[in-house]
Amino acid sequence: MQPIRIKTMNAIAREGLSLFTDRYSVDSDESNPLGLVVRSSKVELSQFPELLAVARAGAGVNNIAVDEASEKGICVFNTPGANANAVVELVYTTLGIWLRNVEKSISFCKQLTELGDDESINREVEAQKKLYKGEEMAGKTLAVIGLGKIGVGVANAGLHHGMRVIGFDPFPAMDNIHGLSSEVILARSRKEALGQADFISVHIPLNKNTRGYVTTKDFLEFLQDGAILINYARGPIVDEEAVLAALASGKLRGHISDFPSVNFIGHEKIVVTPHLGASTSESEENCATMAVKELMSYLEYGNIVHSVNFPNVETIPTVDVHTRLTVVNRDQPGMIALVSNILGKYDINIMNYTNKSNGSLGYNIIDCAGPVPAEVEKEICQQEGVLRTRVIAFQ
Repeated sequence: MQPIRIKTMNAIAREGLSLFTDRYSVDSDESNPLGLVVRSSKVELSQFPELLAVARAGAGVNNIAVDEASEKGICVFNTPGANANAVVELVYTTLGIWLRNVEKSISFCKQLTELGDDESINREVEAQKKLYKGEEMAGKTLAVIGLGKIGVGVANAGLHHGMRVIGFDPFPAMDNIHGLSSEVILARSRKEALGQADFISVHIPLNKNTRGYVTTKDFLEFLQDGAILINYARGPIVDEEAVLAALASGKLRGHISDFPSVNFIGHEKIVVTPHLGASTSESEENCATMAVKELMSYLEYGNIVHSVNFPNVETIPTVDVHTRLTVVNRDQPGMIALVSNILGKYDINIMNYTNKSNGSLGYNIIDCAGPVPAEVEKEICQQEGVLRTRVIAFQ
């Protein structure tokens, strides 16, 4: 049996890679992979003609051309929630640094070595520490925009910091909302959430609809003067010129960002970290482990969990199933009948047929009692609306 070829891009945590069995050949130099595990590197799908699936070890997939992948029948996975705790902790770390003037006070302390003795140091500390007086989070109002795994975590943690928390998400996923504390106030509009906030933390994905989401109109204009904006989502969701203007006018008194840029580096009212949101050993292990499990389940069984472009579907083949046929198609009427009729024409007994749709793509898992010959698969693949077929033999 030929090994299942896997290409890795970026450094993938060994805890994830160790899950690949001896059925797999895993190599960062693989030129013609069936599966790809990636973190932040840009993926050029045209370079991999036989690629079946991409597993992104992280939540954002803006480094992958998802629409192109869909047209080629390539399943794209991500790992929602695997890095949530890392991001949540860093949000409060950097907010605390800003509110308590930690950066400036550390720089001050480093200069004290020039004084030479403890008595002089203590005298200078007592004389100057008032310059670094900060403020507390408790008693303030936090608005969380976007209530996915990370947004829910940030909102719940805000309560533990003694804050009043308002959440807003125009398209909330029930699985995430179930994890939201009942003490979090759900706003009916973005304007309602933003208008009350001392701090705003944004946690939305980057796509064509959210690029430049944080701009003056319909966002910054709703803020009360002196708010602090936090962005640990994606850099391009923020209109940098609009944020700079808001800082200059006093609409914003501070901005915390995980995305360094020429505009932001060195600005006295901006704290920037170098894209550290998910950069913990625990987060990288979690993301790699989830990504590899998703990829293996798809390549070995055709099952889909946490896909951003295919409908999610899982079925367990019985011991009597000889072959599993998967079909990716555009969501259009008659596809189930079309595939069933072709299999029937060749006397192939269907033991189980599962079909799911996400509104644009359909995905079919057909378990058969016997083999599915190559010519049958080819005939199905040639039908209008069919994007890709695959035969997985179990016996």
